[in-house]
Amino acid sequence: MKILVSALEHSANVHLKSLKKELSADVEFVGIFDSELGKSIVDLRSLAIMGFVDAFKKLRYFLKLNNQMLDLACGVDKVLLIDSSGFNLPLAKKIKKKYPDKEIIYYILPQAWAWKKKRIPVLEKTIDHLASILPFEKDYYSKSAPITYVGHPLLDQITHFKEELRPEVKQIAFMPGSRKGEIKKLMPIFRELREKLSIEGIIIIPKHFTKEDIQELYGNLSGFKIAYDAHKTLYEADFAFICSGTATLEAALIGTPFILSYIAKPLDYFIASRLVKLSHIGLSNIMFTKFNNRDLHPEFIQNEVTAENLVKAYKEYDRSTFLNDSKSLRAYLQHGSSRTVASILQS
Repeated sequence: MKILVSALEHSANVHLKSLKKELSADVEFVGIFDSELGKSIVDLRSLAIMGFVDAFKKLRYFLKLNNQMLDLACGVDKVLLIDSSGFNLPLAKKIKKKYPDKEIIYYILPQAWAWKKKRIPVLEKTIDHLASILPFEKDYYSKSAPITYVGHPLLDQITHFKEELRPEVKQIAFMPGSRKGEIKKLMPIFRELREKLSIEGIIIIPKHFTKEDIQELYGNLSGFKIAYDAHKTLYEADFAFICSGTATLEAALIGTPFILSYIAKPLDYFIASRLVKLSHIGLSNIMFTKFNNRDLHPEFIQNEVTAENLVKAYKEYDRSTFLNDSKSLRAYLQHGSSRTVASILQS
């Protein structure tokens, strides 16, 4: 079986690797994905963007790439789209128009419920199987929609969960993000923060970063230990300061108390604040408030992200309550999704 895969994000490829283990040996991937999984048509590093402004600058490049994927769709059995709705939804519409009988599976759906509800009818019409990773997501779709809650993919990768916390905080993990803009904005604040707290700090660097990337983005790392295994480090740490993104949900599921910090480009934040109708930006907070009337963790964005604010929030943090809430969130998400998605693809 040949599957056209469109997995542009690093996090999407982490989940794709788990999925590949559940597929039979004769399944071949073509398209866009991590080079460890086969011969991709593009180097994923060239696809990294942050926000609306970067996306606009690379628009022509992505349009060309989209058309390349449409050409590849001709010779495959099925299509698997993962996350990245700005690229994947237009691709799905093109494929369905040109090849109406081609089965399209969308895994890790566009967050249409958050800011573009008009996309929901388009998804229902265009996608043959919507593989949802959020338990509440199906409630936003019609009863006849081809949507299935398959479980959350992070529960395929995370193998160790905290059952109790050490009385004192001895290690703090810092995760300033995986995109260049995120890292450059947060690292000066995280350096100041580590000095104010006078506790052992561990900086978690994405495994795919080169030495040149690290030198360019992180600056002076004296005072930090360096780690590359996010799950192991979060499990061993007593607390964490994390950029918005998948890492916040990883920490929440592992049971590591944390504070979210995010600084977007001013124009990106201006656009997003008018499009997105959400009270939170952290995935774990969004999910947790679906079955509780309070936050799971603090969030600081834009001008709120200062060392002083983060220190204050850290000192006021109730770690025991967080751990109990973390266990509730894990139960809410139920199980991993790779095996279920693999059965959908191979049915």
